[in-house]
Amino acid sequence: MKPFAELLDRLIYTPSRTAKIARLVAYFRAAPDPDRGWALAALTGGLGFKGVKAGAVRELAMRRVDPVLFGWSYDYVGDLAETTALIWPEHPTNRNWPTLGEVVERLQAAKRSEAADVVEEWLDPLDATGRWALLKLITGGLRVGVSARLAKVALAEYGRVDPGEIEELWHGLAPPYVELFAWLDGRGSRPDLEDRPIFRPPMLAHPLEEDEAAGLDLSRFRAEWKWDGIRVQIAARGGETRLYSRTGDDIGRTFPDILDRVTFEGVLDGELLVVVDGEVRPFNELQQRLNRKTVSAAMLKTYPAFVRLYDILFDGRDDLRALPFDARRARLEAFFAREHPQRMDLSDLVAFDGMATLDGLRGAARGTATEGLMLKRGDAPYIAGRPKGLWYKWKRGPLTVDTVLMYAQRGHGKRSSYYSDYTFGAWRENPESGSAELVPVGKAYFGFTDEELKLLDKWVRDHTVKRFGPVREVTQALVLEVAFDSVHRSTRHKSGVAMRFPRISRIRWDKPAGDADRLEAVERLID
Repeated sequence: MKPFAELLDRLIYTPSRTAKIARLVAYFRAAPDPDRGWALAALTGGLGFKGVKAGAVRELAMRRVDPVLFGWSYDYVGDLAETTALIWPEHPTNRNWPTLGEVVERLQAAKRSEAADVVEEWLDPLDATGRWALLKLITGGLRVGVSARLAKVALAEYGRVDPGEIEELWHGLAPPYVELFAWLDGRGSRPDLEDRPIFRPPMLAHPLEEDEAAGLDLSRFRAEWKWDGIRVQIAARGGETRLYSRTGDDIGRTFPDILDRVTFEGVLDGELLVVVDGEVRPFNELQQRLNRKTVSAAMLKTYPAFVRLYDILFDGRDDLRALPFDARRARLEAFFAREHPQRMDLSDLVAFDGMATLDGLRGAARGTATEGLMLKRGDAPYIAGRPKGLWYKWKRGPLTVDTVLMYAQRGHGKRSSYYSDYTFGAWRENPESGSAELVPVGKAYFGFTDEELKLLDKWVRDHTVKRFGPVREVTQALVLEVAFDSVHRSTRHKSGVAMRFPRISRIRWDKPAGDADRLEAVERLID
């Protein structure tokens, strides 16, 4: 556990990407199995413990610390694990630090009723850094500037293999990755997953900037609609079928109406949508199905899932990724005509005769189930990652409204000392009093610079009117111009609307709060 705690502590204070990779590689070399595999799982979001939640950690701290003191400390620090680690009373013991493997194995075997007691036993022999690392590990709050992608790149550098090979194997293996490390160490063969429906890293597009658009040779490109759903991959092999998100998460349990109808073998790339009577429904209806452990029969009927196919990676066992897009499209059309897959169709190619036509089509996408256009070079192979110059996404421009800041909440990680998460609202008439009131229409935590964050944080502290733990209610005086992709009806929000991808566009220090937009203006933007 001590080497893992030291790794996390050093990663936080290592800004350079190259240096972070070097620290990870050094850790993989020094740490034994299974510790390094569990560390890799923790850093990539693949490790969780059902028995210990944030509330249990808070209750654990209350056993040792005055609740009022803890509350004040937590409000100041803004991070539960860090607060508990720093405020925990020192009780030196002769016990050794547990290994990372011991922590994982014991917590995975512990019952919910005894998990907190197990954690308390470990906190006493650890120092503040060790306590922080332990609590971050078990609550899943590791924010040390290492993405899953960066950890996989470090793993590839450690084993001196191509990162694409790691991606190919990743979703077919499970922590603590003993088989994977044996291969990278030269002590074993490459894991054989060819008979399993593993995830294949997707090809991604670059946003098309206006200056790039003018210089494209459009004769080399094909156009498709960019549908407003979520990118998925259907993998069927060896009698098994999986439905993956673009990040490789297995979401098939949430969409049995797709998987139960797969009768073919291959790997397809497409967009997951909700389609009713042939009409693509708004994204917020698809959201009703996402991230659910179980899906009721009523939900399957009300929000039927559908996949609009873009590409084909494998036709049976034939790997088609090296073929140019035009050839893969022909194979996809032949596959579709042969297999007639249920709850699926083909994304149409869009005819155009120049940039002006494309720009007009992109602008007309507002109010439809599309976000804009995709441009794909006809000779482009299917390459994992985001290769330059091959695929472009040309989205319609964002919508904007002027809103009023209502609440601010502390951030996490490097932002734990700043009020960086902002809830904003629009004006409407109170039906009882007849006076204007603010109702929340969204929440955003990005779109501003570091310097603007400092100014916003100071403004929040100077204009706080009420406190609710880590949340502050502020004077209704600061106008934020908010950009977002679309807005939909929502019964879960007091305002009755929900924004898609809201972000802070501008801070309107100059604008009176009374001049911010009314809820009716937001509602008029509903697709």
